Amino acid sequence: MSNNQFRKMGALSGLVTLAMICGLSTAAAQTVLTVTHSSPADSHFGQGAIAFKGTLEELTNGSVNVVIQRLDNEREALESVQLGSQECAIISTGPLGNFVPETRVLDVPFLFDGYAHARGTLDSEIGQDLLGLFPQYGLEGVAWMENGFRNLTTGSKRVESPDDLKGMKIRTMENAIHMQAWKAAGVLPTPMAFSELPSALQQGTVDGQENPIPVILANNLDMMQKYLYLTRHVYSAGILACNPDFVAGLDASQNEALQEAGAAAAAVNRARVEQDDRLGIETLRERGIEVLEVDDPRVYRDAMASAYAGFESQFGAETLQKIRDWSAE
Repeated sequence: MSNNQFRKMGALSGLVTLAMICGLSTAAAQTVLTVTHSSPADSHFGQGAIAFKGTLEELTNGSVNVVIQRLDNEREALESVQLGSQECAIISTGPLGNFVPETRVLDVPFLFDGYAHARGTLDSEIGQDLLGLFPQYGLEGVAWMENGFRNLTTGSKRVESPDDLKGMKIRTMENAIHMQAWKAAGVLPTPMAFSELPSALQQGTVDGQENPIPVILANNLDMMQKYLYLTRHVYSAGILACNPDFVAGLDASQNEALQEAGAAAAAVNRARVEQDDRLGIETLRERGIEVLEVDDPRVYRDAMASAYAGFESQFGAETLQKIRDWSAE
């Protein structure tokens, strides 16, 4: 081999080595973000997560790689975010009150008149002030999302009025506000993780459950229930929460991208909830569940009335009224 050939081979080897080093450096510089949610990919939370991934990866030019995973137990997901064993989670606010107690106010029954009222409140100073409390509890609230308005379902027994619910076991979230409200109505609230719900319905451990239309649809809960009552008793908000140390470790441009991706996720999530609410009831009818419109939801509010004094004591009558009175004007 001539000296010239040897030099060429040496130069080529050096370029290959440099390329390998650069490749390793790029891989090492990439930040991996795992985000979990509790629903199928083709659902309001699943589509929100996909929008979050696409937006964040695009805005950061791939320097942040988002991995989406399903985790049915939302309480465990938040614990993992707090501990830093996963970076982010999309969950309903049902279990959130066990971590950020002030957010329990959002679960008071019949607090919101509709989606415009609920979303406007969360996007206003009221909702932003709540997000500002998250860091003291080891969480970073990135964006408000939603499950939708919760509705009651039952299995073998048809309910004509709240009086018929007395003594029935209804699965609730692991949420003190939900449990207090249903207990006031004479129900035996049975809290359990969402992952345990299908088997509980199949085995008759509980007589019914309550969830928004998108959740009932996405998880085929109608297959285990006979009756759906459009009570719309609680607005079930959602949250994209992340680990504060992880967020603090992002550079300024990545942090800005995280916020934009959260907003994109919320927009897609809310649009899907609207779609499911609009079309889902007819889909559920076609699947065979009997859908009963509640002519006057106030009868359910009145059945829960004895719990409201406790809610006012816990959150303040002025706070509750401020939320009820919120207006975009």
